[in-house]
This record gives sequence, structure tokens and C-alpha cells, in this order.
Amino acid sequence: MSRSFRRHPVFGITTARSEKCDKQLANRRFRHAWKQGHDVVHIREVSDPWSFAKDGKKYWRATGSVDMAK
Repeated sequence: MSRSFRRHPVFGITTARSEKCDKQLANRRFRHAWKQGHDVVHIREVSDPWSFAKDGKKYWRATGSVDMAK
């Protein structure tokens, strides 16, 4: 595998594995509002990204090879 390790030490600030469920719920709310005829242009009008499981990403300068493995 040519990409079996991380190239850059950027990690999410979280204990959650992913934001998949949060993103799915936000898109469902957006599509529901759109179908109901509300004038929503951006997904941020119906959901707050700060309430998602992850709180952004951070560049960790001092990382070991264990942290860089996927």
C-alpha cells in the first residue's frame, strides 16, 4: 500500500472516530427545509457545525510513528 501512513501530522480534536452521523443529520435537515419551501441557501442555516462531534483539527509537530499509522 503506497498510502498506508499519514503524510502530515494533522489530527482531529475529538474522542469521536468521525463526523459522519453529524453530517448526515445536517444534510437531512437541509434537504427537509428545502423541500418544505424554506429559503435556505447554506447548510449552516439549519445546523451548527460547532455542535458536531469534532472540534476542528490541529497540527501536532511532535508525533511518533505510531500516531502516523492509519
